[in-house]
Amino acid sequence: MSYFKTAVLLAGLTALFMGVGYLIGGAGGAVVALVIAAATNMFAYWNSDRMVLSMHGAHEVDERSAPDLVRLVAELAGRAQLPMPKVYLMDNPQPNAFATGRDPQHAAVAVTTGLMQSLNREELAGVIAHELAHIKNHDTLIMTITATIAGAISMIAQFGMFFGGNRENGPGIIGSLAMMILAPLSATIVQMAISRTREYSADNMGARICGQPMWLASALVKIDNAAHQIPNMDAERSPATAHMFIINPLSGQGMDNLFSTHPSTENRVHELQRLAGELGPRGGLATAPANASSNSREPWGRQRGPWG
Repeated sequence: MSYFKTAVLLAGLTALFMGVGYLIGGAGGAVVALVIAAATNMFAYWNSDRMVLSMHGAHEVDERSAPDLVRLVAELAGRAQLPMPKVYLMDNPQPNAFATGRDPQHAAVAVTTGLMQSLNREELAGVIAHELAHIKNHDTLIMTITATIAGAISMIAQFGMFFGGNRENGPGIIGSLAMMILAPLSATIVQMAISRTREYSADNMGARICGQPMWLASALVKIDNAAHQIPNMDAERSPATAHMFIINPLSGQGMDNLFSTHPSTENRVHELQRLAGELGPRGGLATAPANASSNSREPWGRQRGPWG
């Protein structure tokens, strides 16, 4: 059902974009809007991961510079039957994380130093598993597409206001002003709705990958509490990337609404508690691939303590 909702919302976003183009330039404007959408998405498809990582000052780490983190990512990627993604670290005191990349073969997971210092190994496993779920679900590409189309809608709406729109069938000055305000607002609402849908799905799959839903639930509570107290200045400078993080780095609203990039943490924890009840004491532990060691099938229950 979440994929169906996402497809419907993406279709609505594309229709909105072409509708704005039509109001500006008639049928020709709709075609131009479609061409712009294709061009921006093509650029984002090839370059979005590098752009986002650069915006947040992320640097790649390996087994020499961050051995425990890289090994944990590798183990969870094996459980999820995914290629090993690149691993990045952001020098940022706010605990948070995101995944990016156009497909599982070109993916990256980025975590902050604050996350490493705030969570124990089990909680960190829950967060990494959530990000791997985004990669497995191809959410990183979906969210890139929604962000670029939403940005293009804002750009073309402002363009229409400047030139007065389609003079034969256009909305006129008042209609153009309304379009400039309502079109980007509508695009933002759709973008946020897609983001919230994908977060619930990634929570569910991530909990199954790591094997224990409550590890992720505990991590979400810690990250959400910290997000209220510790600013993320890189995210403040690039708010369009806020929807990519596991918890909104800009704000921590207590309820779902049209303008929140994420579901409320309370609702997410409730869903994870329900899933934990369904899966039972072993948490529906994911099956490791055939070439994994026998130890990789066991949870990390004896490996506690903060990181950093």
